[in-house]
Amino acid sequence: MDNLTHSLVGLALGELVERALPAEPDPMRGRTRRRALLTTGLLASNFPDLDLILTPLLAPPLGYLMHHRGHTHTLLWGLPQVALLLALMWLLRPRVRRLLLESRTARRGLIATGVLGIVLHMGFDGLNVYGVHPFHPFDARWLYGDLVFIVEPVFWTAFGTAMAMVATRRGRWPPLVLLAAAFAAFAWMGFLQWGSLVLLAGVAGAVMLAARRSGTAALVTAVLACIGFIGVQALGAHLARAQIRAELAQRDPGGRVLDLPLSAFPSNPLCWAFATVSDDAGAGSYAVRVGVLSLAPDLNPVSQCPARFGGQPGGRTTALAWRMEHTGSLAGLRALQRNNCHFDAWTRFARVPSLAGGNATDLRFGEPDQPNFSTLPYARLAGQPCPTPVPAWGRPRADLLGLGAG
Repeated sequence: MDNLTHSLVGLALGELVERALPAEPDPMRGRTRRRALLTTGLLASNFPDLDLILTPLLAPPLGYLMHHRGHTHTLLWGLPQVALLLALMWLLRPRVRRLLLESRTARRGLIATGVLGIVLHMGFDGLNVYGVHPFHPFDARWLYGDLVFIVEPVFWTAFGTAMAMVATRRGRWPPLVLLAAAFAAFAWMGFLQWGSLVLLAGVAGAVMLAARRSGTAALVTAVLACIGFIGVQALGAHLARAQIRAELAQRDPGGRVLDLPLSAFPSNPLCWAFATVSDDAGAGSYAVRVGVLSLAPDLNPVSQCPARFGGQPGGRTTALAWRMEHTGSLAGLRALQRNNCHFDAWTRFARVPSLAGGNATDLRFGEPDQPNFSTLPYARLAGQPCPTPVPAWGRPRADLLGLGAG
């Protein structure tokens, strides 16, 4: 997820922990504890993304692909991150140091907030099509939620509104106005459907209504709204996969579907971008396809899905539009993986591989003729020194490569 989401989640976490703990006997110490919990939640929810400093270890694009959402996004390396964060709080914040020495409640609260912040970061990152591998080195496989867009305004709205409502009356309105203006601008620029604004307004309204009872109620409502949204997206993903598989059975009756990555549209449970990966062992070939689906074509055909994220022209009730198809030789793909160490490293990330013009591109993030951050010029790199060190992440397409489990 984006770092605004992580930051708002961390702040909401710190505020919830503060409200769940018994009050400190000294009001000044209580204010110090609240600031410490908010700071810890904010930093813990962003700490795993410090892996970006490791990207220079490998040449682009492998540095980003191998090291972002890498070791710092694993549960094993989460514990040292919590220890580092608490050590920094101890060393750099004298008031926090005194508080921790005097209050067992504060110590427990800060540790819990640090641990939960790191875990929530991994959990939110795991909701989208990019994926995480939190159990490495015990399990190196990538895990994908395929449920929400990587920048999801529902989370901004829920947690941003809740945190605004627990602020002072004077301080709550500027962020709320800024959020509303940003979403209106996104709709005008084609990133959001105007109907999505109704969903966002409903979430904001529910949180603000709960805030009339208490700040805690507002925070809990924000959490429940996000859980509910994820649940709706999970149901939508299930329905989308069933419909896509039915279409594939007619389009490619001899193929075996290996994977069906889904990418949600922002704040839009009806529109889904998707890719499919299939093979035909008898023909010695594989195929990757990309398309867009609407779950309610009578209400919202694919032509109405935001073009910025893959919406395609279609009839008034078009439910599914295929955008492109790429086929290749299984033998050729496997030979390339064996003989080109740069491509071999790339296969530890790529989920929907497409080869064209000496370049390899993961179609989760763009078209073959439109290079993106995943594009690897494997032909140009052939014969150059092999990249090292390459983390031993599981290969998403070990099935196509004939390597068994990823």
